[in-house]
Amino acid sequence: ATGNDYRLPVWVEDLVARGSLGEKTGVGFYRREGRDILTLDPATMEYHPRAETRSPELGALSRRPLQERLRQSLDLPGPHGEFLRTLFLTTAHETLTLAPDLAWDIPSIDRALEWGFGWELGPFRQMDAVGLAVVRAGLGDAGLDEPDLLRSAGDGFYASEGGRETYRGFDGAPAPLPERQGVVSLTRLKGAGAVLRDGDDASLVDLGDGVVMLELHSKLNTLGEGTFAVLRDGLDLIERQGYAGLVIGSDDARAFSAGANLVPVAHLAQQGDWAALENLVAGFQQATMSLRRAPFPVVSAAFGLTLGGGAEIAMHSDRVQAAGELAMGLVEFGVGLIPAGGGTKELLARFTEDLSPYLEADPFEAARRAFTLITLAQTSSSALEARSMGFLRPQDGITMNRDRLIGDAKAVVLALAPGYVAPVDRRFQALGRDALGNLRYAIYAFREAGQASAHDAVIGEKLAWVLSAGDGPPREVGEQDILDFEREAFLSLLGTEKTQQRIAHTLQTGKPLRN
Repeated sequence: ATGNDYRLPVWVEDLVARGSLGEKTGVGFYRREGRDILTLDPATMEYHPRAETRSPELGALSRRPLQERLRQSLDLPGPHGEFLRTLFLTTAHETLTLAPDLAWDIPSIDRALEWGFGWELGPFRQMDAVGLAVVRAGLGDAGLDEPDLLRSAGDGFYASEGGRETYRGFDGAPAPLPERQGVVSLTRLKGAGAVLRDGDDASLVDLGDGVVMLELHSKLNTLGEGTFAVLRDGLDLIERQGYAGLVIGSDDARAFSAGANLVPVAHLAQQGDWAALENLVAGFQQATMSLRRAPFPVVSAAFGLTLGGGAEIAMHSDRVQAAGELAMGLVEFGVGLIPAGGGTKELLARFTEDLSPYLEADPFEAARRAFTLITLAQTSSSALEARSMGFLRPQDGITMNRDRLIGDAKAVVLALAPGYVAPVDRRFQALGRDALGNLRYAIYAFREAGQASAHDAVIGEKLAWVLSAGDGPPREVGEQDILDFEREAFLSLLGTEKTQQRIAHTLQTGKPLRN
């Protein structure tokens, strides 16, 4: 019907004929041999070790927002750039040519690819992101004609008019994009003037029905003073004007928050400005605890990367409404630090509370479990796994449709708001020298097994000290006591040369350093 030949290549038919059907048969386009994965060469039908693709340009692009990645990928030099341009332009041309015959409208095609195939943006939204002038020029350079649908699209397939989003019909005329039940569009709200405060790293947006959102929008939504300044204003605004509560999140498809911004931390450490560093860490702790102590409900709409300080923000909210795809964890150990925004304290308190119904439970299990999660920098592969690991609680919700996440988080705020009372600061048992001795033995065992470096042992010792609340006798402690231990350990580690090397290496390469 389309005039195209969609028959599979002969070599794929050969794979099917010989029963090489993929993972279930143990062999297909790839074949696993022990820990190695071999790749099929279609020309010889033999398997060879995979060739690693190394490109500084691709590595730099991978850390940029999607719209920037799309635009800049079309300008890449060499074979990688040529492949991406060919893929993008042929996909765009096929979509523009066949869409009127295959779908009811443009949004239906974008949603089918986004919802059914996991695309962050459908093909028409991708074309808008790179600019239709770029698409037209690229098609001309590739020797492809300009389809009628592109010719009638003007500057874009989507537009925002008076706070409402419109799309181009197949006749080129704009049509209103219908609102979807339970879906909150930040683009529409901001276009309608719902921004209460706009900052470089975060903004306050009125979601309606008395709910305010702290929208994070720094690079990978990293956390710094700019974010916390807007947070403080938001907490004050909600309490002063009687709003129902706060949602924390964003529209970024990759990250809720990749953690604290380490650039100012590294700079102050190199300068030896310890007073400023202590104020910075104390300010982070005050920010997370202000969420717990707020006189109204706070819900974090967590998704994607929720790491380090991002996980600590989520864990101090009254509820987390998490997307199904959630990489959540406290990963500070990899840069030579421990969680000091309340994350260490929170895991210890949660795991201690988990043991309280069991009279014969070993109280050391709480410290051991927290120690393992933090030293191994374990992260979840999903929201369900985050719940089993302890980063999410049983009462935290999971949203499988990412588009509904903010709307679901807003609904949780409204459900909690009537009669809301902030939780009191918790007190729980710290085991002191009893736990410290056990954790020190674990560190020694890791060293003897060659699984930890000398500096890993230093970090582990600091973490053990925090989780044990020092080397005193077993006693009851409060949340602020463990926060003080966290802050002291964090600053102490920042003063070491090897931690500063780890931070610098991670900032430069995006990868951890084992030294």
